[in-house]
Amino acid sequence: MFNYTVDTLKTVNEAVEALEENLKAEKFGVLWNFDLTAKLQEKGEDFDTPYRILEVCNPKEANRVLSENLMIGYFLPCKIVVYKESDSVKIGMPKPTALIGMVEDQTIKSIAEDIEERLIKCIDQSA
Repeated sequence: MFNYTVDTLKTVNEAVEALEENLKAEKFGVLWNFDLTAKLQEKGEDFDTPYRILEVCNPKEANRVLSENLMIGYFLPCKIVVYKESDSVKIGMPKPTALIGMVEDQTIKSIAEDIEERLIKCIDQSA
């Protein structure tokens, strides 16, 4: 699968707060905490599913991958989503290794594997 997704008993807001704290411990900053539901409603769309998108970045890691290949910027920053589906809240992300796999560069793939492990740890701790 291209993604990593887990269920949590937390609310969307609780999961986002936990993610922000756990990401900070791994030196990932939240560049943008986008409330997609509110934005779609603001634009007159009938969408009531709680859905948040976090764009996260670790500056040191971004520098490492961009120093190897500037096209990696196409995949930055990393995204983590938190949303409600039926009676459960989900936390998930596209796997960095799945995206980087398209570049076919072993050095960058190794970096992506490390970043993916760290982000999965943050997601698991937040659930």
